[in-house]
Amino acid sequence: MSESTSSKPMYEKIFDDVKRQILDQSYKPGDRIPSEKELAEEYQVSRITSKRALEMLAAEHIIVRKPGRGSFVADPEADGAGAAEHGRLDGTYGGNGADGEVAGKLIGVVLTDFAGSYGTRLIYGMEDAAREQDCYLVLKRTFGIQENEEATIRKLLQLGVDGLIVFPAQGEYFNAEILKMVIERFPLVLIDRELKGVAAASISTDNVKAAQEAAEYLFDLGHAHISLLSPPPVDTSAVEERIEGFVQAHAGRGIAAERELWISDLTSTLPNSFYDENIERDIDKIMRHLQANPSITAFFAIEYNIALLAKAAVTRLGLRIPEDVSIICFDSPQFRIGEGYAFTHMRQSEEDMGKLAVENVLALLENRPVANKIKLPALLVPGESTGTARGERK
Repeated sequence: MSESTSSKPMYEKIFDDVKRQILDQSYKPGDRIPSEKELAEEYQVSRITSKRALEMLAAEHIIVRKPGRGSFVADPEADGAGAAEHGRLDGTYGGNGADGEVAGKLIGVVLTDFAGSYGTRLIYGMEDAAREQDCYLVLKRTFGIQENEEATIRKLLQLGVDGLIVFPAQGEYFNAEILKMVIERFPLVLIDRELKGVAAASISTDNVKAAQEAAEYLFDLGHAHISLLSPPPVDTSAVEERIEGFVQAHAGRGIAAERELWISDLTSTLPNSFYDENIERDIDKIMRHLQANPSITAFFAIEYNIALLAKAAVTRLGLRIPEDVSIICFDSPQFRIGEGYAFTHMRQSEEDMGKLAVENVLALLENRPVANKIKLPALLVPGESTGTARGERK
């Protein structure tokens, strides 16, 4: 039997079948019922579907999910007083040892990667919220490879996670596992970006407003010929929004956005592309571009690693930062040791983003409404890389 063979959703079919078996005494009070994994195999459905059926049974106090033991038919006399102790009769997910779960809610976290410039404090925020809410995190990295992302999500669902936080891989197409979770209404929160056409809760930076603020900061320093540096947008919402904010800032000031000064095909900073030969290729591209366009007085880098490429290109040409060329970017390591360089940058609210992601997954688990899209402000942090425009170079 498959999920598409009946007009009724399969989780309702499983719910009805198990409830009927309990009512006709096939399963008696105190008996263990099949686990999520066993039901998924029996009905040939995903564990998202079987999990939801068990939630509905628990919400109606038909079963009790006991940490470390499994799911059992509720005994009105024996389990009534124990419901509060187990905390599982309210329909929330919980530790069901037979299903491979642990006591307390288990949240899977799928990230492309993380570093000091961006990602580490995002995890700190999640960890803080998890401690406060007495839940557990399972962190997996995909390195921006969509096949890894799909496989990782499947493995976490097989593990029995109660919800997921996903930082989607860069790319034009969202993976089928995410779409399946949205359709099944599995507790899912996306971070850092949105996926077009997918009605999933997301938490990200207000990239349009942040990019506007960064560009206006350069305008106020007298820069009018600004080169935007980015990877290919390829429908990646964060990149597209920053470009949109950059353009809107120009329109608001009546300054022409000189697209011929842009480089939008830098690829060495993309996940799984960070190799020496790719880095050197992109640095050389920026150097040649700067030589061909001497009117450029500032670079607007979409991300921190691209700012590093720009810095290398400028210094190799014997130019000075910021006297000859200014650089502004998104994100920068908060703690620098030795020769660390302080870029002027837009600092994203990483910790708040991480905390909200955990809180929203837990809210979805309890069937509480959450905002479909949350946009957090970024903070402009002045650094060593920006200064007053000195005029065109000869």
